Amino acid sequence: MNAFAFGANAPSTASDPQKVEAPLDAAWLVLEAANDLGDHATVEVCRRVIDANLNGRAPAAADVHVVTEYFR
Repeated sequence: MNAFAFGANAPSTASDPQKVEAPLDAAWLVLEAANDLGDHATVEVCRRVIDANLNGRAPAAADVHVVTEYFR
């Protein structure tokens, strides 16, 4: 086993545009699923993440956590 397996040498998200967009992409997927399930609270969280991105702001950490953990 090496250190990379544990994320010690993981690339930073600031230099990887695809990693920066991951919460936004996930927010759109979660928005669709939450909408289908009638999960209104999660729909609002997704909208906040999407709106923050569209306005050039960073979304709240708690909102990103909900979005990234939704399907787990």
